[in-house]
Amino acid sequence: MDFMSDELFDGRKIRLVPIGDHFTRESLAIEVGPRMRGTDVAAALERLAMNRALPKMIRVDNGSEFTSKSLDQWAYRNGVTLDFSRPGKPTDNAFIESFNGSVRTE
Repeated sequence: MDFMSDELFDGRKIRLVPIGDHFTRESLAIEVGPRMRGTDVAAALERLAMNRALPKMIRVDNGSEFTSKSLDQWAYRNGVTLDFSRPGKPTDNAFIESFNGSVRTE
């Protein structure tokens, strides 16, 4: 997972959280909102868990949404490990970075 920021035609800012599966290379969800917090990310993962098995590990960057207590608690309760990339190294999460580029192009 990684965050993207964009702007609507009227100047309002939006945040996008694409959630992708590294194994199947599919996009599971793209959450969109004016602000995204750790609780929003946890809620999105909870919705995905209704139809899919939870992964053992989720690779994320060091954004405040991913280092939040709410997402950490969700991961602990569900037995999911949060794998943080090294600061300043987007190649640690190359699949989602490439996906974000494709989303921007579309």
